[in-house]
Amino acid sequence: MHGRIKVKTTAEQQEAKRKEREKKQLKYTAGTKKAFEKRKNGEFDEEAVEITGQLLSANPDFYSLWNFRREIFLHFIEKKPSEEVQEIFDKELSFLESCLQVNPKSYGVWHHRGWILDHMPKPDWQQEVKLCNLFLQYDERNFHCWDYRRIVVSRAKVPPAEELKFTYTKISTNFSNYSSWHYRSKLLPLMYPDPDNKGRVKEDTLLEEYELVQNAFFTDPNDQSAWFYHRWLLGKAEKAQGINLLHVSRDQHRLVVVFTQPIQLSTEKDTCQVTIDGSIVAGRWTNSKGSNSHSMVWIFDIPDTALTSNSQHLIQVQLNPDQSTQQCTLLKDASEVLWRDTEQTESLFTSELSAEKSDVLTKELESCQQLQELEPDNKWCVLTIILLMGAIDPLKYEADMIQYFETLLKADPARAAYFKDLRSKIVLENAIVRSLRSDSREIDVSGKQLTALYHLEHLAGHTHINLSSNQLSALNDCHMLQCVQTLITDNNKIGDLSRACNLSCLEMLSLKSNCITTIDQLSPLATCTRLRALDLHDNPVCSLPEFKDKIKALLPQLSQLNGEQL
Repeated sequence: MHGRIKVKTTAEQQEAKRKEREKKQLKYTAGTKKAFEKRKNGEFDEEAVEITGQLLSANPDFYSLWNFRREIFLHFIEKKPSEEVQEIFDKELSFLESCLQVNPKSYGVWHHRGWILDHMPKPDWQQEVKLCNLFLQYDERNFHCWDYRRIVVSRAKVPPAEELKFTYTKISTNFSNYSSWHYRSKLLPLMYPDPDNKGRVKEDTLLEEYELVQNAFFTDPNDQSAWFYHRWLLGKAEKAQGINLLHVSRDQHRLVVVFTQPIQLSTEKDTCQVTIDGSIVAGRWTNSKGSNSHSMVWIFDIPDTALTSNSQHLIQVQLNPDQSTQQCTLLKDASEVLWRDTEQTESLFTSELSAEKSDVLTKELESCQQLQELEPDNKWCVLTIILLMGAIDPLKYEADMIQYFETLLKADPARAAYFKDLRSKIVLENAIVRSLRSDSREIDVSGKQLTALYHLEHLAGHTHINLSSNQLSALNDCHMLQCVQTLITDNNKIGDLSRACNLSCLEMLSLKSNCITTIDQLSPLATCTRLRALDLHDNPVCSLPEFKDKIKALLPQLSQLNGEQL
């Protein structure tokens, strides 16, 4: 027995580890208690720095301790000479590096490091650039470090060209570096801004980026980073705020205005002036939801005296004093007038492409189709084909896009809901463009497999809308349909009517074969004051006791229910 090393049993090892954990926990708890006591008592001293440092070395994600530590350093800045503060902060930077060794993705550590450098007398931002380079060598996809790097290079005044070169180096090393791709999307609009499209990139630079990203996803088709970046390249510039539609109703004494971007007219920043026959008219603005929150569709109540019967009126609307005025004329014998911005119809949902860019995207489409033949189950490739077709000519490629959606649904059934909603968006965009192109106020999108509704602000002037035989569960954003008189939504899965409200022109609503189960689900229709005909055939609600009486009580304006006179 002598001379042999005793080997602990598993149970003994576990017990020893348990005791060690308890000992550390007691020490940690005691240290935390003391730190909070010192903070409560306002004891901003070196001991507090020592205590918080020990705790944060073990757990760098204790946010309250970082806050206390910053309070201590602010006290030091007030009480100590600049040279001593510089020395303390230099030590703090070294301490933070040790914390990053424990957890290089700690929000608290990176944030605190930036705060220290912003408050120290002589920060060395160039050294911080080197630190970022070092940590991005350890983990080139550490997005915490990438976020911190953007702060550092702005303070160090590193030229964007150098940073763009840095991202290229990282991407060349690893195409899967999403943070590098994202960083490029922030740098390129700064270096090569498109003068005509805010937030976008000059076309010649854009074409070069297409070549770079294509090399990436052909090298590794299953990595999503390059595909996401390609989607950003395909994006179009945000439209400037303006007016898309004006509708004036003589008998309702109201003006409907549809803006290109959501706006809040109740704020001092955004104002909209209404002029009738040269005189400014005072009135109340509310959005189509009946509130004052941001919206694209707003309604102006015109005073009764401003629109007289049997008279012609010129109505002008100006958004903010420095923006252009839109106008329409209500003729003498007309009950209404509708003006729409038809110049934007063709490029309503797509970017206007030059011949060169169109040619490049067409070649990319062909390349992606060839790749898809080799990688038939690659969802990123199929999705990019759809997006390319939408960018080039969505009306021309509509049937092909729908077919590719079927391929996409088979390749990735787990995201079927997202893909179906995206398909609905594209189908609606094309239908809206066709309707506006023909200057029609009717639209039929029945039987299109719609699962969601989009861009209804562009249908604010339509009077007849058919949404039947789709897969809709709600009539979301239907409050924007301010001119609709007949709305057909048969054979869907609709159970939510909360957004089908404030439709002052709605006269007939058909909800046959849907999922209306209670009277309360129909309560939003009480705000549709002109609703006369409602069809609820084949809805569970029809089997409720005293169904007709309850409907009459809720909607006294009705004269016809399920095809029968009330």
